Amino acid sequence: MIAALIRWSLANRLLVLLASLFATAWGAWSVQNIAIDALPDLSDTQVIIRTPYAGQAPQIVENQVTYPLASAMLSVPGASTVRGFSFFGDSFVYVLFEDGTDLYWARSRVLEYLSQIQERLPAGAKPALGPDATGVGWIYQYALVDRSGQHDLAQLRALQDWFLNFELKALANVAEVASIGGMVKQYQVLLDPIKLASRGISQQQVAAAIGAANQESGGSVLELAEAEYMVRASGYLQSLADFRAIPLRLDGGGVPVTLGEVAHIQLGPEMRRGIAELDGEGEVVGGVVILRSGANARSTIDAVKRKLDELQASLPEGVEIVTTYDRSQLIDRAVRNLGEKLVEEFIVVALVCLAFLWHLRSSLVAIVWMPLGVLIAFIVMQQQGINARPSTVSPTFIPPMAPATRSCTSAIFKP
Repeated sequence: MIAALIRWSLANRLLVLLASLFATAWGAWSVQNIAIDALPDLSDTQVIIRTPYAGQAPQIVENQVTYPLASAMLSVPGASTVRGFSFFGDSFVYVLFEDGTDLYWARSRVLEYLSQIQERLPAGAKPALGPDATGVGWIYQYALVDRSGQHDLAQLRALQDWFLNFELKALANVAEVASIGGMVKQYQVLLDPIKLASRGISQQQVAAAIGAANQESGGSVLELAEAEYMVRASGYLQSLADFRAIPLRLDGGGVPVTLGEVAHIQLGPEMRRGIAELDGEGEVVGGVVILRSGANARSTIDAVKRKLDELQASLPEGVEIVTTYDRSQLIDRAVRNLGEKLVEEFIVVALVCLAFLWHLRSSLVAIVWMPLGVLIAFIVMQQQGINARPSTVSPTFIPPMAPATRSCTSAIFKP
């Protein structure tokens, strides 16, 4: 069969040449469009369920949230392993699926079973799926720095959560933008137990009054002079004065007792369980860009960089974005190293053929067909959706989570 194929090729040299040129062009296009990364993704198909249960101890979270969820996920079709972790105020359940399971099919099955288990969970526990990413999806990290001192950590965290976060999430193939560090601003109500007791008001009444005061109410429409006017009652709390004016109850004389009379209302930071620091110079606010599963890491990083350059002009004066981890540098080094090694191997093969056969045309066969074989391999990988990961650079010597240019560390405090 091989001899017949050789005879046919010799008889149809023009067709062979055209097929070679077509394969070369198609291979070059595949090289330009194939998803490329420097780290092999060996993780299983998994779906993460995170359930916040604020203020509860790990044992309560385990008994009331983690155990019911993990028990229900055992019957999910295709699930091979279910792992549950309970922390202070948080529950994590990892559902691992069999090899070859489509990630989005797995997420839809988990959502179906979550809808069945929801009524068995406490009222304050709201489970949600984690991002459609893998363990090596951490591709880019940056820090918000204000060297002028005009903006504090709360203002920088607000810029990250309400500006940069939304802009970066809108990019293609970005699964999540995780915020780290800084201060999350919140309204804080500090109750005075003595004043509450003297007026006969319980803490549950205060919580119910705050919830009832922070809402909008609609009253349909009112038709006047052939025009319709929408009727509504605006009741959203927007300032500290609004909180202080919340009525709790009526005293003996019919005078309302307000929240400001029994509590101190202030703006303050949410309780923190971790910090982010840059180069040992102090705390900063950071963001971590997570890649969607199976996406092109190199092109996504380029899109993130371009977007951050555009957003830099919209930030307040003195605030700058500092890159702390950029995997594209590792990817470029790996690709460059692989290209150099391939060229060296082509030259060595050609010299060996020339030395042993002492025939230039025979050595040209290796020089021409070895690169063409590599291009054909890229065609197959691109059509099958397999990511290209150069293997000539071992990730053992370059930690995947280590910052490439700056040092940005985070610390997590656990009770």
